[in-house]
Amino acid sequence: MALVPFDDREGTIWQDGKLGPWRDAKVHVLTHGLHYASSVFEGERVYGGQVFKLSEHSQRLIDSAKILGFDLPYTVAEIDAATMMVVRDNNIVDGYVRPVAWRGSEMMGVSAQHNTIHLAIATWEWPSYFSPEARLKGIRLQTSSWARPAPTTAPVRSKAAGLYMICTMSKHLAEQQGYHDALMLDYRGQIAEATGANIFMVIDGKIHTPTPDCFLDGITRRTVIDLARRNGMDVVERAIRPEDLATATEIFLTGTAAEVTPVGEIDGRIFTPARITQTLMAAYDEEVRRPVAAEAQAAE
Repeated sequence: MALVPFDDREGTIWQDGKLGPWRDAKVHVLTHGLHYASSVFEGERVYGGQVFKLSEHSQRLIDSAKILGFDLPYTVAEIDAATMMVVRDNNIVDGYVRPVAWRGSEMMGVSAQHNTIHLAIATWEWPSYFSPEARLKGIRLQTSSWARPAPTTAPVRSKAAGLYMICTMSKHLAEQQGYHDALMLDYRGQIAEATGANIFMVIDGKIHTPTPDCFLDGITRRTVIDLARRNGMDVVERAIRPEDLATATEIFLTGTAAEVTPVGEIDGRIFTPARITQTLMAAYDEEVRRPVAAEAQAAE
């Protein structure tokens, strides 16, 4: 099946304060964000026409930019409104939203103190990140040779474009070798996350997840921790070593795109999605659709 390029689609994109034709949303080749990775972004999901935890994502976009040293010229409320404008204009009921902010092209060099800050928001229909078959039996991961950097070497608390370079490299290699994704260790050799999702494991009936001290503390991650505790499950945030995988019975990933996705294999070690994973998959599916159900009930 031929891929439809993302620069050649029907619809509209919100850019720098206004909606415009999808194909007209362009930047110059000498844009600072392209050359020096001065760009931040978000990934958001639309369920029933509503963006899940929209304001949290908009705030994180602003915070990510601040960490990189630039201020977005929009408030959370303005970003929220622009997001809903583009979702409705494109008639998205269930889909994905990608806000992205970057430094422009006034100055070309490492220093870009006076560059204009741009913001664009696009949305499109998007099913599950992994196929339904892969989600049911669990995806396969391969440990990457690339490590998540230390907090003193990179802006690890920002959802910054440059931090995903090693993720793309790791995922490409994993896919070439027959896996779905890669497991990322950190600079200490501890388990960190997958290439675009946080990781959880069940050990002795408790849910364990790495402390997010050098990688993004995902909005979905926090949502699932809350759901687990609401369901009477113990959640332990701690340093996790690769050898701890030997004692894990269930493993799953969480992320806006991945939602709650079971892991069936890591480097040949087999895991079976079971009660805890299945419970949280169902709880998350209900949670993301709760605002939609509430809105429908209010309209009756």
